[in-house]
Amino acid sequence: YQHRGGEDSVVDSEVALLRDHGHQVELISWHNDAVDDLPAATVALRTIWSSDSSRQVREAIARMRPDVVHVHNSFPLASPSVYWAADRAGVAVVKTLHNFRLMCPQAMLLRDGRVCEECVGRVPWRSVRYRCYRGSGAASAVTATMLVTHRLLGSYRDRVTRYIALNEFCRRKFIEGGLPADRIVLKPNFVASDPPPPDAARDGLLFVGRLSAEKGIETLARAARLMPEARIRVIGIGPDEAMLEGVENIELLGLKTGDEVMQWMAQSVALLLPSVWYENFPRTLVEAFAQGLPVIASRIGALGELIEHGKTGLLFAVGDPADLARQAQTALSDPQGMRRMGEAARRTYETHYTPEANYVTLMQIYDEAIAARRAFAA
Repeated sequence: YQHRGGEDSVVDSEVALLRDHGHQVELISWHNDAVDDLPAATVALRTIWSSDSSRQVREAIARMRPDVVHVHNSFPLASPSVYWAADRAGVAVVKTLHNFRLMCPQAMLLRDGRVCEECVGRVPWRSVRYRCYRGSGAASAVTATMLVTHRLLGSYRDRVTRYIALNEFCRRKFIEGGLPADRIVLKPNFVASDPPPPDAARDGLLFVGRLSAEKGIETLARAARLMPEARIRVIGIGPDEAMLEGVENIELLGLKTGDEVMQWMAQSVALLLPSVWYENFPRTLVEAFAQGLPVIASRIGALGELIEHGKTGLLFAVGDPADLARQAQTALSDPQGMRRMGEAARRTYETHYTPEANYVTLMQIYDEAIAARRAFAA
């Protein structure tokens, strides 16, 4: 991606995890900065079918002879042609569904700051009318054409051996969007983390993420003004940063390293996660749980399943700054209750979100995909 985010970190973590366990991994990547150097027509064609990317994958398979090709993102420069390259070589294809691109050209099921499911399970031409992708009708048309073309070719139905959804809510949504239910398995994100310092002093609220509309930055700004006594630290940059500037109780910390983020999490009372879109599985949630930090999140999509209200965090009505402020004030006024929630969050991390637990699940998925591909070939 041009702006590095959680998905890039997931790829790095999975590559490191596999190599740490003795597996041979070759990473093939394309950087989307290259889009700026290519003619628009070339980008459009590569989005639909990239012969160059397909050739690179074929050559890598011939050189390495892998058991699995694991795809995280093929948009726009790689294209779904990479699924065909791997499948024609007889290699199992596993695809992680980090967003909703396969049924929504805009990828987030979000329009005008609200959830939009008009293209779910349908031909996505409405996205062209609404200019959903980057505010461009032409770019939206290219993305919609890519989706329709590969649905007709069976790229998503026949060329991917197993899909990985990050939670049950998203799995149901992908099935609704047309992906084969029997090929979608569950595996959450993970982080490697030591436990937080025992009895560490905690102070204030924390937000970590891109400062953009889908992350609920407007809700955060309005809620902060409703609780001027609360101290809120914000880690991240983005186009909506101006909404937070000048709010007296918000401290903008800019970008921080992963280790610095973990340190701030270990010092905070709660993480604020006011997203207004269907987050697939925010890595910041796992990081917070790892640091014994309860999460105050919007009750939307998977967040309502991943956070147990009153046990590992608190939930509030999506887009409602008054409700967010109420839940935040509850957290700040009950340090013992939040400490108990933090301990429960850490136990949840240790059970579900450690590298060790994730490795076992990932290898089960690979073994299942390999067996299914061999059975198909036979």
